Parts: sequence; structure tokens; C-alpha cells
Amino acid sequence: MTKKQGLLLVAVVGFIIALLFFIVFSERGLADFNMMKKERDRIQDQNRQIVQDNLDLGVEIDRLQNDPKYIESVARKDFGMIGQDEIVVKPQRPPDR
Repeated sequence: MTKKQGLLLVAVVGFIIALLFFIVFSERGLADFNMMKKERDRIQDQNRQIVQDNLDLGVEIDRLQNDPKYIESVARKDFGMIGQDEIVVKPQRPPDR
């Protein structure tokens, strides 16, 4: 190998190393790529959760529109309502001494 070929080889290797350094650490390099992949995965998980929440809400809306027993249970539980033929009995507290 001649001195000229050796110098050319060193220049090419240096260029390749500089190019790899640029690819890995530049603004749109490998580190940024990995960060973007993590962000994409987080957004996909969030979207899946939102889709599931929407499905659950759709089922509840359907039940509230079409299921009288479910409507009654929600009225009792969430609003403390009672039926027409029911009587509310309040326990009496003993007088304070």
C-alpha cells in the first residue's frame, strides 16, 4: 500500500466515522428516532384507551335508553330515589346527654 492509498483510506474511514456520528447524534438521528417511537407507542396506547372508553360509554347510553331495570338501578344508586310503593324509614338517634 502506497502512502497515497493509506492517506485516502484514512480519509475515507474518517468520513465514514463522521457520517455515523452525524446519523446517531444529529437532530433527526437515531436518538431522536427512538424518542419518536416511544412517543408513538404512548399515543397508540392512549388511543386504545379512548376507544375502549367510547365503547363503554356507548353501551351505557344504550342501556340508559332501552333498559328500564338499569335506569331504576342508576336512579336508586346515584340519585337516592325510591319507588312509588316504598316507604323510607329513618332511624332515630338517641338524645345527646
